[in-house]
Amino acid sequence: MGALGLGSALANCINLSNLELYLSENQIGDEGASGLGSALANCINLSNLTLDLRYNKIGAMGASGLSSALANCINLSNLRLWLLENQIGDEGASGLSSALANCINLSNLTLVLAKNQICAMGASGLGSGLANCSNLQNLALNLNENQIGAIGVQGLGFALANCINLSNFALDLGKNFIGYEGASSLGSALANCINISNLKLWLNENQIGDEGAQSLGSALANCINLSNLILDLGENQIGAIGVSGLGSTLANCINLSNLTLYLGQKQFICFGL
Repeated sequence: MGALGLGSALANCINLSNLELYLSENQIGDEGASGLGSALANCINLSNLTLDLRYNKIGAMGASGLSSALANCINLSNLRLWLLENQIGDEGASGLSSALANCINLSNLTLVLAKNQICAMGASGLGSGLANCSNLQNLALNLNENQIGAIGVQGLGFALANCINLSNFALDLGKNFIGYEGASSLGSALANCINISNLKLWLNENQIGDEGAQSLGSALANCINLSNLILDLGENQIGAIGVSGLGSTLANCINLSNLTLYLGQKQFICFGL
């Protein structure tokens, strides 16, 4: 029974407006996730939903079941969904994007999809869905340790260009093989988000190099309202030229009051003074 039994009970709670479910590390699988989804589909009055399904062996089928439910929750304004270390893949990510496309009232979204075997197609699909969430003010998106690459970043960038009301944005793309092209695409997208005041970017271990670092810096210079910035570019083969270019462009962010910058490398780089 487990998750299915829980789902059956929730299906009767049609007046729920706030729901928090913490079910991490329970091996609920596709069947359990789909069962929960069927229940949530009846909770059309939900405005605040937190769903923690980390480490549950959920694949594309389970993610699709959840997505079908979320698509009915058109009144959601706050959504936190943790699916860390499942196996939803591109198909599951694309299903989530279709659901998010219906949640046009979302203002706060946390989506944790790290370690889910998501490639460029899935990331681009997510971007298409998020592009409809034009009312988003706070977005935290964790895609750490997938394989989205530069093309996937371009798809995500399409979404960011439409989220013009974003003021707080946290994006973790660590270990995703995005390269300098991906970093440049991300920078171009961020340049449109002029209302961002708090930005956290984790791009560690992506081989973006000097060119990628400089492109990012140039883009951030357009975010004139930035006051707080955390930027992790560790282990990215960035040399003296990249660091210098990044520093020069960040100097144009005149409203920055707090800056945390990670540039650690496995190999020590000696910079001339």
